Amino acid sequence: MTFAAAALFAAEDAQFDPDTVSPGAVGFLMTGLLAVAVILLGVNLVRRLRRSQYRAEIREELEAELAARDAEEVRETGEARGADGGSPDAGPQGRPETGDEPRS
Repeated sequence: MTFAAAALFAAEDAQFDPDTVSPGAVGFLMTGLLAVAVILLGVNLVRRLRRSQYRAEIREELEAELAARDAEEVRETGEARGADGGSPDAGPQGRPETGDEPRS
């Protein structure tokens, strides 16, 4: 008997019942590992999203503090300029500074 004939004979002997087929222990193990991997990926995603949200909140708070500080500096600088709106270093009105006199 040849190898092909032996394989054909063995295939005819083994009856296959499609109602009792199951993936077995290997299929169960692979499904469980896949479920664990999906759960771990979900936990990792939630952790990263939460970290990103906290960083965005801190960034917004820092920007608000900087804007408030800049507004305070502008307000203080505006008070130092006085009512005429000139710079605090400007000379009195009506009196020319050195070098501004007309030439004769």
